[in-house]
Amino acid sequence: MTTGQQTTGISDTVYDLGSVFYHAAEGGQVYAKYIEDAEKEGDQELVEFFREVQEQDAKRAQKAKSLLSRR
Repeated sequence: MTTGQQTTGISDTVYDLGSVFYHAAEGGQVYAKYIEDAEKEGDQELVEFFREVQEQDAKRAQKAKSLLSRR
């Protein structure tokens, strides 16, 4: 049993996966603010970039959620 597992009772890999899920889900909210800022400045290139990153994080969060449910 690893130190992290001894402390939390959760395997390190499940903890790590939960962390990826949390940060990906949180990123969606953060990127919404970035998109808003770029829209205010009329920077369509950045709007598109931040939306792309937001979509990637949404997919990452869904994948992590699915993987968590199987552990």
